[in-house]
Amino acid sequence: MTITTLLPSYTAFDGHRRLASGPLATVALAVRQAAGDAMSATILIFDDATGRSIDLDLRGTADEIRARYAPPQGDASAGSGEPAGAGEQRGRGRPKLGVVSREVTLLPRHWEWLATQPGGASVALRKLVEDARRTHAEADRRRDAQARAYHFMSAMAGDLPGFEEAARALYANDLTRVAELIAGWPDDVRDHALALARGELPPSTEDCRQEHRTP
Repeated sequence: MTITTLLPSYTAFDGHRRLASGPLATVALAVRQAAGDAMSATILIFDDATGRSIDLDLRGTADEIRARYAPPQGDASAGSGEPAGAGEQRGRGRPKLGVVSREVTLLPRHWEWLATQPGGASVALRKLVEDARRTHAEADRRRDAQARAYHFMSAMAGDLPGFEEAARALYANDLTRVAELIAGWPDDVRDHALALARGELPPSTEDCRQEHRTP
């Protein structure tokens, strides 16, 4: 499972020990249970989508914390980006495509070429963008994974042996070498860094608990 295809995930560390991973409310409650409402300086919470640390407000009861960090609730119409009933109000006619009008500045020869394309300039531009997204999708995913892993490693392992060499191997896309260089790091830090570098999510704390309860 990859980071880009799943719900937002966060991970909390107390020193080099992983406290919890999963939805923000789950992680916040785990941190509150471990540290109380005054969070220790040794505890860091990371957004797994970026690898950067974030701050949490742990004041109040468990229910208040859960409500504060619960994911937004929305119906199908909210998820589609249009208000409820919009389809009924629109009635017959061309379906709404969700296109946005913005100014594009091109050279005259570009406009001349676009004008010769089937469907006109707008259709041609959309096709060009989609083709570019498909062509560069893998490179974009790799770049994002490298960035999030580096941010996490810098915060948690900047003083550990092999960090600089591991960072160079990371940006050289040599994950085998990264794994070799950080093999001696604390287990939780090492495993989390490798998961981020591979574009994967760490196992959710809730999933781990369910596995342990399964006979």
